[in-house]
Amino acid sequence: MAAAAAAAGPGRLQEEALKRKERLKALRARTGAKQHTEEGAPEVKQFREDAGEEGTAKHKELRLRNYAPEDEELKERVVPPAKPASVEDKVKDQLEAARPEPIIEEVDLANLAPRKPDWDLKRDVAKKLEKLEKRTQRAIAELIRERLRGQEEDLASAVDSAKQDGSDSD
Repeated sequence: MAAAAAAAGPGRLQEEALKRKERLKALRARTGAKQHTEEGAPEVKQFREDAGEEGTAKHKELRLRNYAPEDEELKERVVPPAKPASVEDKVKDQLEAARPEPIIEEVDLANLAPRKPDWDLKRDVAKKLEKLEKRTQRAIAELIRERLRGQEEDLASAVDSAKQDGSDSD
């Protein structure tokens, strides 16, 4: 494409450059960029002094930490040397936290021994067995109650027969 533009002549290149400048100006206008002069150079910035009191309010107060001034006005701005914070307590805490917990002195053989091959089956069936155990206990209790009722009737009939036998013998 550059070869085609060069073949068209220098007038064509200047036209393309002007079009490119126009597109850039339009782009800057849309994005709100700084206004440029006709030559393409940015406008001259104003110094803070020219801006007024707005600039002086932004200045930070001068603090001298490492510099020992000879001037009396500057000596007022010297910051006293900072005292290092005590790190002994922090170091002690970190050392205590880094100490390992004592290892278990007794070895539990149940934890070391391998599990039986059917341990998972027993675990899965345990819930069902609990339900069955409850039902079994209820059934046993019901059978005992029925036997006691039957014995009470037998006992009552035996007492009645004994009374009748005792009354007959008189």
